[in-house]
Amino acid sequence: MRRPLVFALVLTLSATGAWADRYSDCSQSKDPDRQIRGCTQIIERGKRESREWRSYAYYNLGLAYQKKGEVDRAIADYTKAIAIDQKYSNAYNNRGLAYYRKSEVDRAIADYDKAIAIDPKYAYAYNGRGAAYQKKGEVDRAIADYRKALEIDPSYSYPKENLKRLGVTL
Repeated sequence: MRRPLVFALVLTLSATGAWADRYSDCSQSKDPDRQIRGCTQIIERGKRESREWRSYAYYNLGLAYQKKGEVDRAIADYTKAIAIDQKYSNAYNNRGLAYYRKSEVDRAIADYDKAIAIDPKYAYAYNGRGAAYQKKGEVDRAIADYRKALEIDPSYSYPKENLKRLGVTL
């Protein structure tokens, strides 16, 4: 009688450990292939996972694919994260970055707008939108966004560098 109980306990503990590995693999950012494997395993569990975890897994898949240079795949995964959680400002921000990298600046701006609407203190989204405006030649709007990013986070180096490149003194 003891053997089945011990066996069941060992199986439960090893499965818990294995799933814990999936979560940590999905959450780490050093190895995109490991991140993809972990996040995919979470997603494959479907509705047995919380909406939050499924959205987070799709978001992290997007990050991993973006690192690998697979921008279209990243966009698809960010879109899936947003479909699960329409208030996921990070997913909008990073999808905006992916669109920016594809030179789809109007789509990038739309996503940055959504990220900012969700989180008006999101300095990264202001900086990204500023870069998109700059790419469109709308320098005044770019400067305003870079300044807003710095107002929110004075230590954020990218908007400082972007303003300097535009010849704007701080």
